Amino acid sequence: MLGSGADVIFLHGWGGSIDSFRGVAEYFSSQYRCTVVDFYGFGESKADRVFTMQDYVDAIEEIMTTYRMKDVILVGHSFGGRVAILSAAQNSNIKSIVLVDSAGLKPRFSLKKFIKKTSYKLKKRLKMDTSKCGSADYKALSGDMRETFKNVVNFHLDGYLKDIKCDTLIIWGKRDRDTPPYMARKLRRCIYNSGLIFLKGGHYSYLDCYGQFLAILDSYLGNICK
Repeated sequence: MLGSGADVIFLHGWGGSIDSFRGVAEYFSSQYRCTVVDFYGFGESKADRVFTMQDYVDAIEEIMTTYRMKDVILVGHSFGGRVAILSAAQNSNIKSIVLVDSAGLKPRFSLKKFIKKTSYKLKKRLKMDTSKCGSADYKALSGDMRETFKNVVNFHLDGYLKDIKCDTLIIWGKRDRDTPPYMARKLRRCIYNSGLIFLKGGHYSYLDCYGQFLAILDSYLGNICK
């Protein structure tokens, strides 16, 4: 936790840690109280069981309660965006969310992914080797975190977007292949009182276009915290 003032919590993406947003938090700590977290299973936070999306949301809720935070602003990248979306849909104490290349929406049908999924199910049924199946993120995990990953990616947030009433800024990389730009446009259509800004970067647009990201977020926070 850095600085003082309005509360801004930074939520890292899958595979990230406190370090993912450390530089951004330090930059804004002269104006706001900035909190960066390690989600369960990442950084210094150990995973001792299988977690659900609700567990991650509850963890942020616990931080807000412990430090008596009100009118909180959540800035979430990718997986952190998932947590921000579900938190905002459930908690009226969230003043605003900033979604950066956020995950969470159900992807469009893809024949390539359909074939891979069908192949995996067939191999599993035939008791064949499935160790090479799955995404790079999935294959990098083991034990409880593999089950946690499955819980997360199979929890689609499309139905929660209508419940978000707080101000929402969506920042997206035009070249994002992990969460393609059509997802940003859907978020903009479905979240009331939201705005969308595209950057030239990819899935890590806030790092690809770091200076521009800081300028946009600085202007936005200045307006929302008046």
